[in-house]
Amino acid sequence: MQVQEPYTAPVSKVGMMGQKQPNYYVLRLKAVAGDLTALQLSCIARVAEQYGRGFVHLSTRQGVEIHYVHRDNLENAELELRQAGVELGSCGPRVRVIVACPGGETCRWGVFDTKKIARELDAEYFKKETHSKFKMSVTGCANNCTKANENDIGVRGAIEPKWVPSACRDCGLCIPICPVNAIERNTNQDEYSYTSDQEKCINCSACTSFCTDKAWVVGRKGYTLFIGGTMGRIPRFASILKRLVESEEELFLLIEKSVSVYRDHAHKKERFGHMIDRIGLEKIKDEILGI
Repeated sequence: MQVQEPYTAPVSKVGMMGQKQPNYYVLRLKAVAGDLTALQLSCIARVAEQYGRGFVHLSTRQGVEIHYVHRDNLENAELELRQAGVELGSCGPRVRVIVACPGGETCRWGVFDTKKIARELDAEYFKKETHSKFKMSVTGCANNCTKANENDIGVRGAIEPKWVPSACRDCGLCIPICPVNAIERNTNQDEYSYTSDQEKCINCSACTSFCTDKAWVVGRKGYTLFIGGTMGRIPRFASILKRLVESEEELFLLIEKSVSVYRDHAHKKERFGHMIDRIGLEKIKDEILGI
């Protein structure tokens, strides 16, 4: 009689985390941008019922976890999941699954196709080894639903508003609508004008969305790129690397440079943001931006 060898996959690298209970594991499942098909969900439920304890846990990063899977069942559980197109997630000092909001596909506020960007980041970086855990987030606008500023790399949709004098009827409603009081009404003799203070502006599109006369329109749009956020033991909000990146090409280039600078300078187990604080934000920005 042939004896089956125990499962010997490098569990810490493939989304299998040991529980405090001996020989039991959590299966961390990958859901890029939080998306799973109905068939995939059906398979996950079946695996949880057969190999776990009949429940799943929804993580804070749009993932699904199956708890209480015995070591002897890891191989069969993984095989069934893969057959349904469900991949395991990432653990340890690696790039984790990319999170994203619905973005421009269905959200009225979404500036761009968040899921497209998330899928491309996933294809390039998921499970790549780094000095510590490394998280990326893509969010479609300044509402910041997927918390771009709490991730090592955060991409947030951004617009730069432009005032159109010929369309404005001087109702003044844009002033209280702006959440950061960036819009001002100016007078010069008998003429008036409206301006947006770009130092205050958070590129949120409130003025362009709510102005019924279309006196505020999108002048430029793109992405705000954040670096160095973390909500771990030592929280740190991310720093803005560039306020308005206008092309995908530039966005991906700056992300690649950011990851490269982190790999070059970080200590073992040091998060990106803590490395930035140790070296200095301006030095890191200069190296990434090529200044």
